[in-house]
Amino acid sequence: MPVPSLLAVFAHPDDESLWSGGVLARHAAAGARTTVVTATWAAHTQRGAELAEALRILGTDEPRMLGYADAWAPQSASGSVRFCDAPLDETVGRLVAQLREIRPEAVVTHDAYGGLTGHPDHVHTHRVTTLAVQAAGLERLYPGAGDPWQPSALYLATHPHSAVRTLSDLARAGKAMNSVPDERITATVDVSPWLEQKWAAVLAHRTEVERGAAPGLLAGLPEAVRERILSTEWYIRQDTVSPVADQTELTA
Repeated sequence: MPVPSLLAVFAHPDDESLWSGGVLARHAAAGARTTVVTATWAAHTQRGAELAEALRILGTDEPRMLGYADAWAPQSASGSVRFCDAPLDETVGRLVAQLREIRPEAVVTHDAYGGLTGHPDHVHTHRVTTLAVQAAGLERLYPGAGDPWQPSALYLATHPHSAVRTLSDLARAGKAMNSVPDERITATVDVSPWLEQKWAAVLAHRTEVERGAAPGLLAGLPEAVRERILSTEWYIRQDTVSPVADQTELTA
């Protein structure tokens, strides 16, 4: 079966490599159009350059950056409003325009917790992406943003409760652990064939390695532990079009 085209929407440079780098590399290697939209940081910053290098390693399209400021780093986009503070209609509309231009079959973003760390930018990216995926297929919403396009599915990058033990080394390093019940997981992806690419993309975010953020914490772990953490990716699929037609009642 052909691999579907994929658009990943994440909050910060490095999120794409940490949480979906294996899937992005897999789709790109299979010849599917694979694109990343990043909500925060400006393209001319060091982290913008690091993102471009990471995506080159993963084999995706050139980065697309919305250019909002990080909630905790005003220097990320000097003169720009924080992503969490921008008008919701504006941020959704800008992402709708990306969806209608790229026309992906599948979209990936943070889960409702904002991933393991629950960063406010992650949570907001989840909300904006969920709304934009719904709006992109409706012709009367954002009519100036291009012709309607409805992705087939939205995948939320997440971690099951059962993975917390595997992640215990990261937890001891000071990271929060937001996970979901195992039965919520609809896709468990072994990305070990692309692990070398994924790890190289994570390391491309040198600023985050040096300051001891998640890439730096991972770099400080034994190789076997790091590989165990990074070799599997988990997703919750949300269908964007109901397969059930002609219902006359709401059903659970």
